[in-house]
Amino acid sequence: MRKAFIAIAAFLVTATVMISLAWPPFYWAFIFIGPIVILGVYDLYQPKHSIVRNYPVVGRLRYFMEDLRPKVYQYFVESDTNGKPFSRLNRSLIYQRAKKENDTIPFGTQLDVYENGYEWLSHSIAAISHTELNEDPRVLVGGPGCTKPYSASIYNISAMSFGSLSQNAILALNGGAKLGNFAHNTGEGGISDYHANPGGDLIWQIGTGYFGCRHHDGSFNYEAFAERSQSDQVKMIEIKLSQGAKPGHGGILPAKKVTPEIARIRLVKEGFDVISPPAHAAFKTPLELVAFVQKLRELSGGKPVGIKLCIGRRSEFFAICKAMAETGTYVDFVTVDGGEGGTGASPQEFSNAVGMPLREGVAFVYDVLSGFNLKQHIKIIASGKISSGFDLVKNIALGADLCNSARGMMFALGCIQALECNSNTCPTGVATQDASLMKGLVVEDKKVRVFNFHKLTVESAVELLGAAGLHHPYQLTRAYINRRIAPNVMQSYMESFPYIPEGSLLQTPYPLRFELGMALSTSSSFMPTDYKVSIVDYAHANSFTDNHS
Repeated sequence: MRKAFIAIAAFLVTATVMISLAWPPFYWAFIFIGPIVILGVYDLYQPKHSIVRNYPVVGRLRYFMEDLRPKVYQYFVESDTNGKPFSRLNRSLIYQRAKKENDTIPFGTQLDVYENGYEWLSHSIAAISHTELNEDPRVLVGGPGCTKPYSASIYNISAMSFGSLSQNAILALNGGAKLGNFAHNTGEGGISDYHANPGGDLIWQIGTGYFGCRHHDGSFNYEAFAERSQSDQVKMIEIKLSQGAKPGHGGILPAKKVTPEIARIRLVKEGFDVISPPAHAAFKTPLELVAFVQKLRELSGGKPVGIKLCIGRRSEFFAICKAMAETGTYVDFVTVDGGEGGTGASPQEFSNAVGMPLREGVAFVYDVLSGFNLKQHIKIIASGKISSGFDLVKNIALGADLCNSARGMMFALGCIQALECNSNTCPTGVATQDASLMKGLVVEDKKVRVFNFHKLTVESAVELLGAAGLHHPYQLTRAYINRRIAPNVMQSYMESFPYIPEGSLLQTPYPLRFELGMALSTSSSFMPTDYKVSIVDYAHANSFTDNHS
C-alpha cells in the first residue's frame, strides 16, 4: 500500500500539473489533492502508528471507525436486553419515566425467565392496592448520638462531584432533588455553588482529599468543616472510605484543571496538582475512625454522620463493628457501594476486578451489623446500578433501608451511554466541562425530568410492595426475592444469603461463616491478624454454612 500510495500521489500531482498547463483554472484541484498528498507523505514517515505508516491516509479510517463503533453498536446492533452496562430496556424505562411517557410494555417480557440469574418477586393473593399505601415512604436516619436525624426518601442521588459532572448537570440534579424532597450527594469534590443554589437537600461527602474542609497541606481542617457543615441544606455527612468504581485507589486533579472556582470550592491552591491519597490521614485505626465520626457529628451540630465503602477485605468491616461495639459510638449509616458502580474515569482493572458486588456487599453488611446487635442504630444505603422499582425492592429485601443512584439519575438528565465520561466530550453535556457542550443541557427542563424519574420509580417500588401484600418497605425480607441458579433450581435470597441471629457475633461460638472474619479482625487496626489464625482455622472457617457439626 505504501508503494501504491506513492504511485497514485505521483500520478495525481503529475496529471494535475499537465492539465493545468493546458487549462490553468484546473490548478484549483490542488485545494483537494494537496492536503491528501501532504497527509499521506507525513503518514509514510511518522513512527508511531504502524497501520497508518503502511496504509497512508486510508489507515486513518481505522480511528474513525473505532470512534463510531460504540454508536453503531448501540443503535443498530445490540438488542433491547444485552446492552452494557445498562441495556436498552433499562435506559428506555428511565427516559420514559423522566419524560412522563408511557412506561408499559406490550406482548410480555423480553427477558429469558429460564436463564440463570433471572430474578422475580413473590407476590401475594392478598395484594394491597397502591392507592392505600404511602407513595413517598421515608426512612429516619440518625442513631443514639444524633440530635438532628434526617427523614430521607428511599431513593436519592448518589455521589457525583462538580468537575466530574458539568455545572448544568449539578444544577438540574439538585433542582430535581428540591422539587421531589429527596437528597443529593455532593461527591468528594465538595459543596459547589451549583449544589447550593437550587436549595435541594445535600449529603456532604468527604473523601481522602478532604475537599472543602482541608488545609493546604491536605490535612483535615476542623474549623472549615464546622463552618460548612452548619448549613441547613447539609442534612448528612458521609465519610468515603472507598468507592465501587476504583476501591483502594486515589487520584490526582491536574494543575490545569484547578481553576479559581475549583480552588475556592475545594480549598486548594490554584494552579497546583491536587492529590487524593488512597487512604485517610485523619484516622489510622477503626477506633480512631469512630472517634472521628463522633467529632464530626458534634461539629456539625448533631447531624447524621456515616461511612461509605465498597467491601473489600471483610475483616476490616468486622474491625469497624468491633470498635463501635467496644466504644458505644456508632456511625449513623453505612453506604454500601457495589463493585459494579462508577460514573466517571477509573482504571479498567479496578473497575472490572476490584471490590465486592452490591448484592453480596449489602447482605454482608446487614448480617455483620445484626450479628453485633448494631443494626437497630445504623441505616444501610445501597448504591450501585439501581434504576427501577424492582432494583429498590431487591436491595431493601437484602437489608438496605434506602438506595442511591448515580447513573440512573444521569440517564434522567439525558445521558445516552455514549461512554465518553472520561474524555470531556460527553455529547449531552452531562459529564463534561466543555461550555459549548453543557449548553445543550437545559436546567429548567432536566430538573423536572429528574423529579419525574424519582417520583415514578419510588411509586413503582410501592406498587411492588402492594403486590407482595406489604404496607411498608421495612417489611421486605430476603424470602420475597427469588433467583434462578440452574435450569431447574430456584432459590430465594433467604436461601442464598441466610440470616444470622441478632447478637450472634457478640459471643462464641460465632456463626461458622463469620469465624474467620472475627479471628482476623481487631478494633485497634485495619490490618488482618493473620498470625493468630492457623491453616486449620482457615479451612474450618471458609465454609458458607453456619452448621458447626
